[in-house]
Amino acid sequence: MVIRTRRLFRMIWKEMVHLKRDRVSLTMMIALPVVQLTLFGYAINTEVKNLSLVVIDPNPSSDSRYIVESFVNTGYFRFAGYINCYDELRLLLDENKVRAGLVFPPDFKSRFRANKSVSVQLIVDATDPLASRSAIATARALGLHHSLRMKMGESIAGFEMPLDIRVRGWYNPDMRSADFMVPGLIGVIIQLITVLVTALSVVREREFGTMEQLLASPLRRWEIVVGKLTPPLITTYIIITISLLLAYFVFGVAIKGNIILLYFLTFPFLLVALGIGIFISTIAKNQLQAMQMSFFFFLPSIMLSGFIFPIDAMPNVIRQICYAIPLTYFLNIIRGIIVKGVGLYELRLDTLVLLTMGVLVITLSIMRMGKRLG
Repeated sequence: MVIRTRRLFRMIWKEMVHLKRDRVSLTMMIALPVVQLTLFGYAINTEVKNLSLVVIDPNPSSDSRYIVESFVNTGYFRFAGYINCYDELRLLLDENKVRAGLVFPPDFKSRFRANKSVSVQLIVDATDPLASRSAIATARALGLHHSLRMKMGESIAGFEMPLDIRVRGWYNPDMRSADFMVPGLIGVIIQLITVLVTALSVVREREFGTMEQLLASPLRRWEIVVGKLTPPLITTYIIITISLLLAYFVFGVAIKGNIILLYFLTFPFLLVALGIGIFISTIAKNQLQAMQMSFFFFLPSIMLSGFIFPIDAMPNVIRQICYAIPLTYFLNIIRGIIVKGVGLYELRLDTLVLLTMGVLVITLSIMRMGKRLG
C-alpha cells in the first residue's frame, strides 16, 4: 500500500514538473479565469442602457425639450443631437451611429399645452430585439406617465391619452431573435474555423517535421504561406454559402441586401482571422497549445463583440475593448446586409477598419512566421 502511494505521488510530481515547464499552458490556466471573470463581470449586462437617441423637432420648445429630458433621465437613452429629417435618421440607423430617433409633430407645442391628444413617434433600430424591447417598454411607460400627469384632476371618464408615444421598429419589426442571432452565428463560426484551421495547419507541419521538407523544396516562403492560407479561405466561403442556405430554408432569415457584397466584404474579416491564426501558430509549440490559444481569443471575441450582449449596455472602458475586436465590425457588416439591406456606403467605415486590421495583422504574422521558418 505504501509503495503504491509513493508511485502515485511520483506520478503526480512528474505531471506537476511537466506543467511547470509548459509555461504557455500554465499561464493560460491561471490567467484565463482571472481575466475573463474580471472582464465579463463588468461587461455582461442584460439591462440595456445608454441607447443613442436623436431628435427631429420642427418647432423646438421647452415642452419638447422636457419630453426629451424625460427620455434621457431614465438612463435608457443618451441624447445624441438634433437632426432635420427622416432621411438623415435612416442614414444614421443604417450606419449604426444611433439606435433610436424621437420625432415630434410641428403642432406639438400647441396641442401639448392645450392638453389635447398629440402623437410623438419613436423609431427604434429593431435589429437587436433585446435593446429594442427595452427602448419600447421605456417609451410606453413614459407616455403613460406624462398622460396621467396631464389628466391629473380631470375626470377619467372617456380618458384619452394626451401624449401618445407611437413606437416603430425598423429592419426587424417583428423582433425575431433569429434575424439577429443567425447572422451573428455565421460570423462567429467562420472566425472559429478560419483561426483554428490556420493555426493547427502550420503547427501540425512543424510537429510532424514536414515543415523542414517544405523549406528544403524549391518553393519560396511566400508560396508556402499562400499555399497554407488558400485552403482555409476556400473552405470558409463554402461554409458561408451553406450557412446562408440553412439560415434561409431552416430559420427563415432572408438576405435583404446584396449577397455578392456580403461575399466581397467577408474577405477583409477573413484576412484578419487568417493573420490571427498564423500569429498563434508562431507562438504555440504543439496543436494542443494552438487550440488553447485559439479559445483564449474566441471567448472575449464572442462576449464583447455585440454577438449576444449589446455594446451599448457595457461600461465605457469595456466598450473601447469591444472596438478593438474584429468580429465587432464584421457583425455590423453581416447584420447590416442581411437584416437591414444596406450597401457599401453605409458599411464603409467597418470595412475600412477590417481592411486596416487585416493588412497589419497578416503582415506582422507573416514576418514573425518568416523568422520562425528561418
